[in-house]
Amino acid sequence: MLTMAKGVNAALMFFLELGVLFAAGYWGFTVSEHVALRLLAGLGAPALFIAVWAVFGAANNPPVPLTGAARVVLEVLWFGGGAAALVASGLVTTGTVFAALYVVNAVLRLVWHQV
Repeated sequence: MLTMAKGVNAALMFFLELGVLFAAGYWGFTVSEHVALRLLAGLGAPALFIAVWAVFGAANNPPVPLTGAARVVLEVLWFGGGAAALVASGLVTTGTVFAALYVVNAVLRLVWHQV
C-alpha cells in the first residue's frame, strides 16, 4: 500500500511540474492586450521555466544538480512561480490549490525519502 502511495506522489510531482509550465504559459497569454506581447510571454515564460528546470532540477542528472537548501529554494521558486502565475492571471483558487498540492507533495517526499 505504501509503495502505491509513493508512486502516486511521484506522479503528482510530475503533474505539478507540467502544471507550472501550463500556468506560466497561461499567464503569458493573459498578460497584455497586445498580441505580440502575449505571444512572447506565453511562449517565453514556459521556455524560461523549462530551461531553469533542465539545468538545475531535472530528475536524471541535471548539469548543475542542487541539494539541500539550494534544492528547496529552487522548488519553492519553481512551484511558487507556477502558483503565482495562476493567481496573477486571475485564477486565485486554482493557484491556491496548486500551492497546497505542492506543499503536501513536498512533505510526503521528505517523509518517504523521495527527494
